[in-house]
Amino acid sequence: MQAQPGLSRRTLLAALAAAPLSATLLSACGGEEPAAAGQPLRIGYQRFGGLSLVKARNAADPKATWSLFESGPALTEGLKGKAIDIGQTGEAPPIFAAAGKIDFKIIGTSAPVPKGEAVLVKQAKGFKTFADLKGRKVALNKGSNVNWLLVKLLEKYHLKITDIDVKYLKPAEARPAFDGDQVDAWIIWDPYFALAEQPGVVVLEDATGLAGNREYLLVDPTALEQKTDQLGEFLKQYRTVTDWGIAHPAERAAVLAPELKIPLDVTTRALARSAQPLAPITPEIGDELQAIADGFAALQLIPEKIDIKSRIDGRFNEALR
Repeated sequence: MQAQPGLSRRTLLAALAAAPLSATLLSACGGEEPAAAGQPLRIGYQRFGGLSLVKARNAADPKATWSLFESGPALTEGLKGKAIDIGQTGEAPPIFAAAGKIDFKIIGTSAPVPKGEAVLVKQAKGFKTFADLKGRKVALNKGSNVNWLLVKLLEKYHLKITDIDVKYLKPAEARPAFDGDQVDAWIIWDPYFALAEQPGVVVLEDATGLAGNREYLLVDPTALEQKTDQLGEFLKQYRTVTDWGIAHPAERAAVLAPELKIPLDVTTRALARSAQPLAPITPEIGDELQAIADGFAALQLIPEKIDIKSRIDGRFNEALR
């Protein structure tokens, strides 16, 4: 998909970020019924998450309904409002959701995606390492995967969170702030990351060696018990579609670019570093999540310690191996 004449990539980004807002608001409105046996599966997705390919290829049950969310924290609000049965987020949203007393289980994950999130800066500003951002304005989406990357960067460079001026901005707010030099750095994930890779913009550091940046599948507990067979079948289809996409990257990008509403070259670049196979939710991954939760609690980014490992449910692990 190529940009239409006169349509800049900044405009495309704004459209990409703004469109899910209306969908999220619709999903969060009243009138939604809780999960019930025999009813179609209700799927929450983000525009670039692995579920996008399932939707674009029409691989799910045709009766399933799809709700689009701007970010992981917005999707967990959909779970809280009983608007969806299943959805996919990064590693931080489940922890913030659990701290907010939202009820859900974690039934699957992906291989790590460390190159799919990064700190972006303007080359002209001369920053060489994250330590150079001490006292500077750094934008990120609160409660998203990049929140954990920030914690690990602070740890690596022996900084405190008060050593930088954190600006919690949604992607639609952060991009113009970054472009207009209202912030000095932007910690962001794909595809917003790929869209922002314009001349003069450089990657200061990605999550390699710092954060796994896995994707996680969250499910409403009532749906888990009442729609078990539907969920199992959906996960099989999800695994099949994901494996097909990894084996056919050019075809995958061609399918997803219209779904994402971003140019084919941007889609291809983002997918090359961010698309990873699904994986079972093992005790070791539970330990990984618990370490993240404990890290957030230590920095008082969540109000108290939580037991995220108790949210793990491995009943579908065979379908994800």
